[in-house]
Formats: sequence, structure tokens, C-alpha cells
Amino acid sequence: MNVFNIQQINDLIHGRLRLGVMAYLSTAGSAEFNTLKKQLSASDGNLSVQLRKLEDGGLVAIEKSFVSKKPLTKVILTKEGKAAFIDYLDAMKKLLD
Repeated sequence: MNVFNIQQINDLIHGRLRLGVMAYLSTAGSAEFNTLKKQLSASDGNLSVQLRKLEDGGLVAIEKSFVSKKPLTKVILTKEGKAAFIDYLDAMKKLLD
């Protein structure tokens, strides 16, 4: 039997929009900003703030470039981010057991 321990939940991932980003990237590996915005029904500002938090935590990397003179922001799940998301899912499973 697992011990119920809410402290195992990663607060950085647990926010609704950040969790959505991590879940999407866990299968896609990377995504353009506008794709995440559409998939998560997020505003530009809110998504930017949440991505910055994930980037500051080392869970995602953000690459900015230009394509045909238009800015392109790509969000990439880091190795640490993938491990943290797996740990998050494991902690959630333990809470539900």
C-alpha cells in the first residue's frame, strides 16, 4: 500500500495550463507557440507567462527564430522536463491508489 503524500506533487507542473503544456509536449516533444495556444485555448499573455515559469524551472527550452521574416517560437520538452513529468504522473497515481 502506498502512503498518501500530497507533497510529492510538483507544483510547477500542477497548474492547469502548465500541466496541459507538459502533457502535450510529452507526446509531441516540441511545438510552436501558436499550436500550444490553440490546443490549450490560452491567451498569448497567459501562455507566455506559464512557459516562462516552465523554462525557468528547466522543464522546457524555448527557441526563437524567424521564418519568412515572421517570428517563430518553438517550445521543446527538456530531458529534465520529461523526467519531471513522469515523476508527476507517478505521484498522481500513488495518490489515487
